[in-house]
Amino acid sequence: MLDLLIQNATLPDGRQGMSVAVQDDKIVEVSPDLQAPAQHTLDAQGYLLSPPFVDAHFHMDATLSYGLPRVNQSGTLLEGIALWGELKPLLTADALIERALAYCDWAVAKGLLAIRTHVDVCDERLLAVDALLEVKRQVAPYIDLQLVAFPQDGVLRAPGALANLKRALDQGVDVVGGIPHFERTMADGAASVKLLCELAAERGLQVDMHCDESDDPLSRHVETLAFEAQRLGLQGRVTGSHLTSMHSMDNYYASKLIALMAESQLHAVANPLINITLQGRHDTYPKRRGMTRVPELLAAGINVAFGHDCVMDPWYSLGSGDMLEVAHMGLHVAQMTSQSAMRQCFDAVTVNAARVMGLENYGLQVGCHADFVLLQARDPIEALRLRATRLKVFKRGRLLAESPASASQLHLAGRPGQTDWTSNNAPLISPSR
Repeated sequence: MLDLLIQNATLPDGRQGMSVAVQDDKIVEVSPDLQAPAQHTLDAQGYLLSPPFVDAHFHMDATLSYGLPRVNQSGTLLEGIALWGELKPLLTADALIERALAYCDWAVAKGLLAIRTHVDVCDERLLAVDALLEVKRQVAPYIDLQLVAFPQDGVLRAPGALANLKRALDQGVDVVGGIPHFERTMADGAASVKLLCELAAERGLQVDMHCDESDDPLSRHVETLAFEAQRLGLQGRVTGSHLTSMHSMDNYYASKLIALMAESQLHAVANPLINITLQGRHDTYPKRRGMTRVPELLAAGINVAFGHDCVMDPWYSLGSGDMLEVAHMGLHVAQMTSQSAMRQCFDAVTVNAARVMGLENYGLQVGCHADFVLLQARDPIEALRLRATRLKVFKRGRLLAESPASASQLHLAGRPGQTDWTSNNAPLISPSR
């Protein structure tokens, strides 16, 4: 007897009427209209069954700290960094753990079951590192939490940062981080990339750097990152996050850079909600959008994911852990409005982000973990349009969260009394359009 059988589901690739069978925490069959005895059977009613959402870039040590000790008045990246510097001495492990666990509850409710979070290592106490290692332990049954050793104040610029970063890795932090554009000089930035990539190669770890989070088109540290990835044999293990300076680069140089990135098999992570909020703050009009060149990177074969980055912290006052909101913003900022491009935006918060994290057995194929989300939508595009309700959230075949279907009761003469705003009630768009 199966542990779980989901029937009549639509899959992200468009297959309808599909069944997904689960046994011993794994997907054991995916086929049309499977009939088999199971301990639990769920009729998906034609709704979209997706692999869980994945956030490839987040800051859990700062989350839900909005207003502590004050609010970012200018809304700029640099004031956010300064404000975080004011907050760090006031942090306690208990409060940090409490906020992080609260956010993880939000994440599960939204079907977000894997998160790569950067953790600041520039505090000599490594308080945030210890706290998030404890959070990682506590949420392991339901969230894959991956930690990046992040020298927020610059690994060369901040006293003791390199030693702290190495200590964090020794304690079990998973990924080597960096922030070359925040070093004192461009030369120091390039040197930090070289140093940190060598450290990752020595330890057999992945690299994920905040890279060129700037409106300055001459901030080009991702070029060095691509070079070091190739020199050290780190292809496929290195991620450049933000890359907002690419938005301001001239097209000739960008075309050269993107080819180098593809050659080095870099991953790229854009953070649409935060990039569109923090960048372009020094512009009058026209204002730059600030997000990196997502369509061009994808066209070059580069794996591009979206991250949430911040939720209610010194940099961003909003957010709810909803990766469909992130993808929805990315779609608009990058003007990715074709049918195929919108599906790419859905991939950016699911399969592409899973590739960035190196998640194993992720997906809806036989042999994958039985982790998935049932969305109140008929396809990925509709899920983006509606920021669809997460009807059911499963981890290893176990129900973690559920929400009632969204519906409105109308009191209009001559009109239907209720609608759930999915394709049952709206005209279908031809895939050819």
